[in-house]
Formats: sequence, structure tokens, C-alpha cells
Amino acid sequence: MAELSGKCLCGSVKVTATPRSKEVGSCHCNLCRKWAAGPFMALDCGSDVHIEAEDNLGVFKSSEWAERAFCKNCGTLIAWRLQDGGEYHPSAQLFEETADYPLGLQVFIDEKPGNYSFAEQTETMTGAEVFAAFAASEESSNA
Repeated sequence: MAELSGKCLCGSVKVTATPRSKEVGSCHCNLCRKWAAGPFMALDCGSDVHIEAEDNLGVFKSSEWAERAFCKNCGTLIAWRLQDGGEYHPSAQLFEETADYPLGLQVFIDEKPGNYSFAEQTETMTGAEVFAAFAASEESSNA
């Protein structure tokens, strides 16, 4: 995959990332919907993300294991990431190249409210399935 370059609205936070696929994922969990005022649309980039922020990057610890990054100047959502830095999911809309990427996996589909829907039929996972997959991944990396 090719490296993508993007920036926040005001340009003070710059992001380079190499996504694992040319698909945009969507999270419908309650936390993402409150944070993004709707589903959070992101790229799965693993740890292949570099953020240049010149002290303008704010970080909010949203759970025991994850945090959300944003521009302190303009408020643009930058990324959801694991606190250990092993997984980054930057906002797909930071990068102009993603305009043609199709919608892929939708997670926490069981938390999606009825006031919006996507036309595309995609793979989906419930919250329980997401946590089970995460736990299995942790077990295999600790083995």
C-alpha cells in the first residue's frame, strides 16, 4: 500500500500513514458516535502512522486501553489508537486519496442507532465479536 499524507483543518497536525487496505472502516460504538457526532470513519494502519503536531495534538484517554487524538487548535479528529501505540486508526477524511475508498468493515453494529444507515452491504461485527477478536489477538501475541 502507498503512504498517504493528510492534515487537520488548520494544518497544524500533519499525518502520514500506510493503510493495510483500501477500505474505510466505520465504528458505531457509543464513544465514537459521541466523539465524531456520528460513526467514526477510519483507516486500519497498524503502527505505520507518523503524527507531526508541534504541540497541537490533544489526547483523550477514552478507556483503559485506548485513546483518541485530536487537533487542539481546530478540533479535527485525528485518530483512535491503542495506548501501547500498536494500532492506529486515523480518520479517513484527513487524506484526500481516500475519497474513492469503499466502505469496508463496520464494527459495533449492535450499537448503531436507527437515525442513519449506509447503502453499502459490508462485513459487520458486534461489540462482543470485536472484543473476542481483540482478546484472541492479544493471546496469540503473548504466546
